Amino acid sequence: MMVLSASSVVGQVEYDDPYYYVKRQIVFLVAGLGALWFLAYRPPRHLRVLAWVSWFVSVGLLLLLFTPLAVSAGGNTNWVAIPGLDFFNIQPSELAKLSIVLWGADVLDRKEKLLEQPRHLLVPYVPMVGVLVGLTLVGRDLGTAVVMGVIILAVLWMVGTPLRLLALLGLLAAGGAAALVLTSENRVNRFLLFLNPVEDTDGIGMQPTLGVWALASGGWWGVGLGASRQKFGGLVEAHTDFVFAIIGEELGLVGTLTVLTLFLVLGYAGLRIALRSDTTFCRMLAAGITAWFMGQALINLAVVLRLAPVMGVPLPFVSYGGAAMLVNLAALGLLLACAREEPQARRLLKRRSSSPRPRMTAVVPQTSTGRTSPAATPSKPPAATGRDRRRPAPGTRRRR
Repeated sequence: MMVLSASSVVGQVEYDDPYYYVKRQIVFLVAGLGALWFLAYRPPRHLRVLAWVSWFVSVGLLLLLFTPLAVSAGGNTNWVAIPGLDFFNIQPSELAKLSIVLWGADVLDRKEKLLEQPRHLLVPYVPMVGVLVGLTLVGRDLGTAVVMGVIILAVLWMVGTPLRLLALLGLLAAGGAAALVLTSENRVNRFLLFLNPVEDTDGIGMQPTLGVWALASGGWWGVGLGASRQKFGGLVEAHTDFVFAIIGEELGLVGTLTVLTLFLVLGYAGLRIALRSDTTFCRMLAAGITAWFMGQALINLAVVLRLAPVMGVPLPFVSYGGAAMLVNLAALGLLLACAREEPQARRLLKRRSSSPRPRMTAVVPQTSTGRTSPAATPSKPPAATGRDRRRPAPGTRRRR
């Protein structure tokens, strides 16, 4: 609904079709729901096979960013165009996020007895997922790389990594991010704008400024669904990174609080599944997916509220993006598969499968007076004759 409202103007201007973006989103939404349903009923042994498949596919798609199929936008090269399918642009980094969680859960579960040793705790998990993060950074997508870093640290924390080791990894990641910011003029300008928001509001600071204006003009109840004024050319990323600002403008504070409540419910459910799982695989998988959703949502909301520099991170399940919607729904299916593997859920499913089916009982028709119909009354067996009474039943002996 919000993609339709936020993208109608840009769709009409660029493609002469106000429904251009929402039609593409619906296609990926249907495909994502199919992936969700398929993965939700898969046992852990099948998911382990998908872990390795997803890692190799993610690396292969990320390598396509160095081919003529790569598509650049906003200074980043993080899309791959499929020849002959204009609407089917893939963002390999979205699948890479899922691979970091799924492959990491499988590897850490297999090495559970050796995780007390830092060498086995970090190797091969950190180097292998570091390949995915490195390929993403080569495409200059720092925002997605930050989300990947949050996922990695959350998985390592959940598996029991010492805090001093986590702090060291966090410092290394922060140092690398700072180096990438300093080596890019565009990122430096964004960071300086974050420190001084009122500077250059007509240039590089226009996007975050208009996002705050949209939230402020919404008031309590908003200006009405579809009645946003900022989407008419000012807020150019209204249907992607700044869709939360359009929600605040059209649906007001009530709409934004509703979205925040839904994310809190999702986060609570994910942590509940992770804490109740009795296997390392499901515990790591649920914790990683929950950290992914909550971390990415928090970064997006912080950017819209001008609490963080602009990084180009979409809001999960809400922002426009076909590959993101497909992968997010697939990850939600994995979360449901982990929920089915909880001890109480297994006992409940086993009890349901072993319980007998209810028997069908015949309904006796009645007449208008409330008496049983003669046709439905079972007839009594005929009385036995004297000869029948004297004849012994088959298989019995006559008494003497």
